[in-house]
Amino acid sequence: MKKLFIYAAIVAAATGGMTSCSDFLNVEPAGKVSEPDFLTQSGVTQLMTGMYATLHDYTGDDYWQSLSNYVYGDIMGGSANKGSNFTDQPDFTSLETYTFTTDNSYLNNKWRSCYNGVFMANNVINVANKGEEANSLSTIAGESKDFLTETIAQARFFRAFWHFEAVKIFGAAIPYVTDKDLAESVNPQVSNVDESGNYIYIWDNIAEDFQYAYENLPNTWSTDKGRVNKWAAAAFLAKLRIYQSSPYNGTNGTSNHWVEAKTILEDVMTNGKDNNGTKYQLAENYEKLYLAGESDWTGESVFDIQMAISGTQTNTNAINGAPHVGFQGALGTGGWGFYQPSYDMVNSHIVNESGLPEMNNAYQNVAPLTTIDKASVPHTDLTVYTDPRLDFTVGRFNVPYWDWSIPTTISGWIRELSNGGPYLHKKNIPRKADQGSLSVSTESASSAKNFHLIRYADVLLWYAETLIETGKPQEAGQYINQIRERAAKAYVHAADETTMAEATSPYIFDNKISGTQGVNAAANYRIGLYPASQFATKESATKALRWERKIEMALEGHRWFDLVRWNIAADELNNFVSYESKYLGKYINKYYNPKWATLPIPQKQIQLMNGILVQNENWK
Repeated sequence: MKKLFIYAAIVAAATGGMTSCSDFLNVEPAGKVSEPDFLTQSGVTQLMTGMYATLHDYTGDDYWQSLSNYVYGDIMGGSANKGSNFTDQPDFTSLETYTFTTDNSYLNNKWRSCYNGVFMANNVINVANKGEEANSLSTIAGESKDFLTETIAQARFFRAFWHFEAVKIFGAAIPYVTDKDLAESVNPQVSNVDESGNYIYIWDNIAEDFQYAYENLPNTWSTDKGRVNKWAAAAFLAKLRIYQSSPYNGTNGTSNHWVEAKTILEDVMTNGKDNNGTKYQLAENYEKLYLAGESDWTGESVFDIQMAISGTQTNTNAINGAPHVGFQGALGTGGWGFYQPSYDMVNSHIVNESGLPEMNNAYQNVAPLTTIDKASVPHTDLTVYTDPRLDFTVGRFNVPYWDWSIPTTISGWIRELSNGGPYLHKKNIPRKADQGSLSVSTESASSAKNFHLIRYADVLLWYAETLIETGKPQEAGQYINQIRERAAKAYVHAADETTMAEATSPYIFDNKISGTQGVNAAANYRIGLYPASQFATKESATKALRWERKIEMALEGHRWFDLVRWNIAADELNNFVSYESKYLGKYINKYYNPKWATLPIPQKQIQLMNGILVQNENWK
């Protein structure tokens, strides 16, 4: 029998606390617990609770590595600026300005965070298997086999999930750590190269785990509805195959799996349902996706990080365990001033007379929607027509900031204007009315609102992408336009500055889809559908798809990952730097290297592995 490692650190994770791996997979034992206690259904379930808790990722200093991925997806992707002060969190600033090195502490913490998740999943597999061997999992005759299969399926999903998270950051030539590796050593030394020094790419290893989960998880769970089901596993498998099929920059061991991804997504679209048994669908409107109490079970959530309010607990109920996302420096919220939407992202929402985006970067040739006068007073041009999703995503001056108030002055809202710009993150911020019921009464960053890791809009846009890549761009338009049709079903209304009740205004929502106009809007909004001609060729269809992902998924942690897999990161981000530097001096003379389709494996990890771990191709 191989060794089984169960430590008090894991018990802490299972009961709500977290521990982080200090070095790669070095888990320091805090004292062994009694092994038989875990070789039962209740014991294994306790360990699984700890495994699910890794999604909150509140592991000491790893809370900067929140699965919202605002650091990598949004700040590095040009959707947002770090905010706060320039000198605050210098390693964060170096990622933001593309001046980071292999010694960056954020990268090291992200690596540790991912492999901590792998460790937890492998530990569940080992304990469950040993419990089955000891014949101690059964509580009802004939029950243990189903319990074991579903437990292994969940654990293999999480093992795949965390390896995939690491692949997205560091590339596919990284160690793939199995339950057998962990059974042999609590600090498994797994290389990312073979005996000849060739990189070992782990795409297919991850796919096997997701496939096992897809085949063995139930369609829905009648209890514990936050668990991963068959359809969430399928969606992640499709996402993995899409990434594996993407060009990157010619590195990363990619190969063509577009047809496979398309087939899986068709199964999800036809048969997929959430754990309430609701068939996957788009939420009624865009606003509902971000309302605590309404966002969790709209039918759009494919896999969420579950949030709940319990007493006065705040850390695990801040946005994805990361108060830095929740704390925006907003008046009355005790904010920290991080995570401010970029000038580029905001102006990207400007639309033409047909309600369509300016995909030729014409939005960069007009003034920012919010300007600051010499007296440091902000002025937002509310007459410019924008996509209605803008003001559900971004906080703008002179526009209602949920129900908190209408920002009019820099003081109390922006910590350092010259470092972060004049915009506020809004999409995942709880509302003032939530306090005491859907958030902790004393902590505005806490929220019972789930964080969406995959939603049905992702599925539709990925499916459109597979159609484009398999020679059917003309068919992709209907799925992209479904997203735009939903975006036309809500807009931010004007509000009274004192009461925040709805008020009259001269601004309208010009709905080109229905041919109607909404009144008393907070600003002028307009949206229309792409014409069939937009999807006549692969090139034009791809342009629409990529733009729709930029707007629909804004500030949800996806942008940089999309840019690098599409192999357009250098072009897009150097254009972003050129534009953003007109307003924020920190970007002057900054440059994004085309080789950076992956970020470097942390130098500290390479040193700890004593030559077993080799730097990825883009950073040698």
